[in-house]
Amino acid sequence: MTIAGKGTALITGASSGLGAIYADRLARRGYDLVLVARNQDALTRVAKSLSSSTGRKISIVRADLEQRNDLLKVEGILRSDPSITMLVNNAGIGAVEPLLMSDVEAMERMIKVNVTALTRLVYAVAPLFVAREEGTIINMASALGIAPEVLNGVYGATKAYVIALTFSLQKELAEKNIRIQAVLPGAVGTPFWDASGGSLDRLPENIVMKPDDTVDAALAGLDMGEVITLPSVPDAADWNAYEAARQKLMPNLSRNIPAPRYRVPASAS
Repeated sequence: MTIAGKGTALITGASSGLGAIYADRLARRGYDLVLVARNQDALTRVAKSLSSSTGRKISIVRADLEQRNDLLKVEGILRSDPSITMLVNNAGIGAVEPLLMSDVEAMERMIKVNVTALTRLVYAVAPLFVAREEGTIINMASALGIAPEVLNGVYGATKAYVIALTFSLQKELAEKNIRIQAVLPGAVGTPFWDASGGSLDRLPENIVMKPDDTVDAALAGLDMGEVITLPSVPDAADWNAYEAARQKLMPNLSRNIPAPRYRVPASAS
């Protein structure tokens, strides 16, 4: 049975891991694909396999999002291809070592991919989506974005940025019929973990999710209209309570006088 086309999804980090699984699932949902990654051979293998099994139109773009010219190339595709209806910001660099054991140059490279590239790709595609009043932006964050003290703090901070940007995009673009989602997985059994300097062998099996399950849960969350999807959290009420506490702070985050606990007592005369 042929599935009606839903436009084109551009997926970064699509040559392996979660990105390749997103490619599979979205192709089977009826999307044509633009697959972006650094590894040309791996991209070609993914594209050939999916084209054969799904019949969708699939193109590949070899690009290292840390490199400005490559990033600009992908931005140009997002700005110029009117068929694109979804952006999956999946590409990322990880780290597990604490600050004093980390190379600051490596941290800067991570920020370029996890923050700068993701932001520029959002800026490239959002005007097209708004003009059409249709589109979906999926940002791959991490559970470490709300628990940055667990592993490398810079990595956690980049993912906290992704979460914050997603909240802002939801507020700004939802009325334009743009769907926004951030996905916050915990540990996932992909090559990403080893590339980050960790080892899945050191982790208890009960905290490592299978990558297929992660993407399937993320897409289920998208279908449910979730802005924040936490594949591992059993009870959605826990996140709702967390978010309710954050919202409760909002009215008092900016006031013209300090809170009473910060007022300096008057000096005794």
